Amino acid sequence: MKTNFKYLVVLFFLFSFKGGRNLDSIIMSIESGNSTRLSAFFDSNLEISLPDKSNNYSKVQAELILKDFFKLHQVKRFEVLHSGDNVGAQYCIGNLYTRNGTFRTTLYIKQTAQKSILQEIRFDVK
Repeated sequence: MKTNFKYLVVLFFLFSFKGGRNLDSIIMSIESGNSTRLSAFFDSNLEISLPDKSNNYSKVQAELILKDFFKLHQVKRFEVLHSGDNVGAQYCIGNLYTRNGTFRTTLYIKQTAQKSILQEIRFDVK
């Protein structure tokens, strides 16, 4: 009985921290400028705000738009300024440093039982 309880506790902690690891993966994808890896976390539609355009895009369109953005603005690094979570959601605010300048970046992520789903990403000129 004690052994089963230990396994339940371990499973609880694994699932509790799953969202944080997904946020780390999302951040690593942004840091590397890898829109393909980042698209694994996209919802079926993703709201993207860029300095020159803002709209709600399908998963395929969003990947192409971010691929072009990362190509135009080669990423140097990403610095997390603040992150947090609420019931069923996470957010992250940071600075994306590129060769063409710095963008204040905001991520909104919906937490489901299976995974984290990126619903909105904003890049504002700083």
